[in-house]
Amino acid sequence: MAGLVNNLLILFLVFQNICLGFRSPLSVFKRYKDTTRSLSSECLGSDRPVISLGLSDFALDIRMPGVTPKQSDTYLCMSVPLPVDDEAYVVDFKPHASMDTIHHMLLFGCNEPSSAENYWDCDEGTCKDKSNILYAWARNAPPTRLPKGVGFRVGGETGGRFFVLQVHYGDISAFRDKHKDCSGVTLHLTHQKQPLIAGMYLMMSVNTVIPPGEKVVDADIACHYKRFPMHLFAYRVHTHRLGKVVSGYRVRNGQWTLIGRQSPQLPQAFYPVEHPVDVNYDDILAARCVFSGEGRTTETRIGGTANDEMCNFYIMYYMEAKHAVSYMTCTQNANPEMFRNIPQEANIPIPVKSDMLKVTHGHHEETKGTDKSSLLQQAKKEEEEILDQDFHIEEAVEWPGLDLKLGQVSGLALDPENNLVIFHRGDHVWDENSFDSKFVYQQRGLGPIEQNTILVLNPSNAKLLHSMGKSLFYLPHGLSIDKNGNYWVTDVALHQVFKLGAHDKEPLLILGVALQPGSDRNHFCQPTDVAVDPITGSIYISDGYCNSRVIQFSPKGLYVMQWGEETSLGRARPGQFHIPHSLALIPDFSQLCVADRENGRIQCFKLGTGEFIREIKHKSFGRELFAVSYVPGGFLFAVNGMPYPGEAEPVQGFVMNFSTGEIIDTFIPLRKNFEMPHDVVASEDKTVFVGDVHARAVWKFASIEKVEHRSVKKAGIEVQEIKESETIVEARLKNTPESADHLKKQEKQHLVQQASTGVSFVLITTLLIIPVVVLLAILLFIWWKKTTVYGADGEHKLDSSSGRILGKLRGKGSGGLNLGNFFASHKGYSRKGFDRLSTEGSDQEKDEDDGTDSEEECSAPPPPSAPSSS
Repeated sequence: MAGLVNNLLILFLVFQNICLGFRSPLSVFKRYKDTTRSLSSECLGSDRPVISLGLSDFALDIRMPGVTPKQSDTYLCMSVPLPVDDEAYVVDFKPHASMDTIHHMLLFGCNEPSSAENYWDCDEGTCKDKSNILYAWARNAPPTRLPKGVGFRVGGETGGRFFVLQVHYGDISAFRDKHKDCSGVTLHLTHQKQPLIAGMYLMMSVNTVIPPGEKVVDADIACHYKRFPMHLFAYRVHTHRLGKVVSGYRVRNGQWTLIGRQSPQLPQAFYPVEHPVDVNYDDILAARCVFSGEGRTTETRIGGTANDEMCNFYIMYYMEAKHAVSYMTCTQNANPEMFRNIPQEANIPIPVKSDMLKVTHGHHEETKGTDKSSLLQQAKKEEEEILDQDFHIEEAVEWPGLDLKLGQVSGLALDPENNLVIFHRGDHVWDENSFDSKFVYQQRGLGPIEQNTILVLNPSNAKLLHSMGKSLFYLPHGLSIDKNGNYWVTDVALHQVFKLGAHDKEPLLILGVALQPGSDRNHFCQPTDVAVDPITGSIYISDGYCNSRVIQFSPKGLYVMQWGEETSLGRARPGQFHIPHSLALIPDFSQLCVADRENGRIQCFKLGTGEFIREIKHKSFGRELFAVSYVPGGFLFAVNGMPYPGEAEPVQGFVMNFSTGEIIDTFIPLRKNFEMPHDVVASEDKTVFVGDVHARAVWKFASIEKVEHRSVKKAGIEVQEIKESETIVEARLKNTPESADHLKKQEKQHLVQQASTGVSFVLITTLLIIPVVVLLAILLFIWWKKTTVYGADGEHKLDSSSGRILGKLRGKGSGGLNLGNFFASHKGYSRKGFDRLSTEGSDQEKDEDDGTDSEEECSAPPPPSAPSSS
């Protein structure tokens, strides 16, 4: 009979897995999002022109020197000399610009700029000698990445000795406040010789005319290639607002090979060439721009203003160093007849969402009423053709990391390999007995935590890869990881900040004095978090619970500066803090954002100066905002605290547009509940991890996008309509945050549409319940039969047998990763730098006179009438 029960259980588990297998995967469609508002209220520039990155590498910051354009469609130029005489190579670019402030910018290399002034009107020219385009940016493009071993050659005998930055300011309405602009680009240069030299090939139409009202106008460019072989690795398209699609090809022996195809209305980045393309002697390079003159009342020509158009196809390539040519152009159509055979895809416009059309390319435009009406109709028409894309964050319910046995989880980070790193407190807790009224730690006699406090996990399966941090910390708090993989952590009991190598047992750097709180340059008072600038190596520390400041240190740990002050009565002013709790460094914009916890807001400051730039604050944050994290591409992630009594804002996670501060989504877990989410970290694919200090848990969330493609014809082949949609458990995720009651109602709505199988959620639920009911019925029958025939002994035998079977199943299928006994007896401890001290009297850490929790997380729940513990 035991075998029968065993078989039934196994059949049930198999059947359950089969039922769960009906769930179809979602196709994830990713696009880099345009922003609709800039940070134009403050200059985004940098005061750090040259930064050493080691023995052979350095960074060069090229920025507009605080300019204010006086009229629309202004082109301003400035130059920066190469800071070295010998040959160097540009191997990376990082733009610092926003589409609402500037339309586009170009970076040239040359030997003699057109002017020696600080900056000048580009109508005077960019360079007096031959200039080469090194970089181009427009419409909030992400950073360009060069392949390994490839660089733009500058300096020396053949390379340019000056960089000239040209910035086109389109619509200057963003400068009504007369602020100064410092848009530009940061270059990463190296003296190490690169085996492959990068260059730019520009294909440009110069004589295209677009008649008014004409639905389709083609601009074609073609040139024969007469040089050594080159290898294409990136492309970029550029038109003004009439452009629908731009395509580039290599033509060899009549065969057209696609280099790249993109809508110029999407982020105008350098996109990677999908399939490697090489160009040999006598090949033809061809490009086509497709325009529409609908909505225009006069003809449109190629030019530099809003009433003109442009047709540019940029190609980034590399060649062997000995044959390298840094810049080539093609401005003619050498063979118009060949375009009769251009692939049909070059004539199919790429649809774009209407919200991307709301912001023009930055050009000043005097639009008449009839033009506006036509443009609105055009936008509506294109909106009907676009991809139906919906962005969501949902808990990854199959992730086993939620079952880890952890202490209070205080910090999370992702290492350079994208592994998840957890910083937790083992068997130590922060409660009302931890500190006295002067913030001196009262439980030193317990010694440091005897478990490994830093855990490195595989982000996919939560498998433990590495652990460290035993006998180093008393009360861990913040965790961050620099570009070299070093761990930076804070300990609020020790009042110190540590730099640790990923596999080192002893700290590489210690800041602060052990167990001594203070507010001078050498002391901290319960420091909360660390951020390290990947370009300069500068260290930023938020300090903390009893100080209200951010401190900057040099890469070697020398004090540089600080900013911040306590919050005054009334509304918190810029630069004031009430527990600066978490830091997020935004290198793309040279900013540092701070989760100002008890003020329930995010404040962003300029790196290097601490100058206030902006505040992000929403009612849905509630009174507390615990943590903030930035993802390249323009996304901020944050978590808030529990609502105060009588308040409705739920504890949840937020996804925000960095440039606008707008909330894109909110999310909550499906398994367990947030109690006090303490830290959040996210990767570029929008995988999110949240650590909770009270729940002692880590959740994983994933990005889900619903995609619908309508049928289109490409090159005469009809692509079948694909509709993959899945309405998941709506426990979160509305563009407008909702009340807790409404969220709870959403959690109860199981609306799952399985388009690929047609199986409804009700059917799946029924199929899952039936085996359970049958199994219970069989077990009850067996129990009744045994009781009747064998009496009590039979019952005990059955229980014993089934217990062994269930025990085996549990042993294989359940239980978390046991990381040690966190409740073992404490041992006294001493190590170098720390003497074992006697336990002193304690005082409750909560400030009763203040209406909020001024300190950290307590293990005991607060009384109903008090604010949530923090």
